[in-house]
Amino acid sequence: MQLQYPLFYTFHFYLFGVIALASALAFVTRKSPVAAALWLVNTMFAISALFVLLDAQFIGVMQVLVYAGAIMVVFLFVIMLLNLGHPSEIADKRGLWATLIAVGMGIVLVAQIMVVSSGKVATPYVMPPNFAADQMKKLGAVGTVAAPLFNEYLLAFELTSVLLLVAIAGAVVLGRKRDGRAG
Repeated sequence: MQLQYPLFYTFHFYLFGVIALASALAFVTRKSPVAAALWLVNTMFAISALFVLLDAQFIGVMQVLVYAGAIMVVFLFVIMLLNLGHPSEIADKRGLWATLIAVGMGIVLVAQIMVVSSGKVATPYVMPPNFAADQMKKLGAVGTVAAPLFNEYLLAFELTSVLLLVAIAGAVVLGRKRDGRAG
């Protein structure tokens, strides 16, 4: 089947790719940890949009819920607990050009939402005939992703959760202020 709107999807793929790269660059160049965490959230949203464009809606939603939601809330909690962000450092100074660019990107995103919601854009993705069709019919979209995660990769999944917990506990212990008492 021929794609009806390949330019539309190609443009958006590169747009969200550039947004993800620019946000990641802003993430690593911020002095304020709170501002850096918020740039990382923006990166996660752009990556989620890329997943949706690749017709992986479930992974896109999980990207937002797990990474941009839960993990970033934990990171911000640790930043606030350790008192790493001061009010004077949190605000990013922006000039007129940054404001104009933000307004322009907002207008472009609203226009894209209006085009997509009008129903004139067809889905470009056509599943190949032997692309685990039996598994998709048997387990569904969520089951197809969840089955390997909780069967073959369960150990790696659980080790990652323990690693995140240890990292947060270590950050709290290392960042705790000394009050002069022995302990």
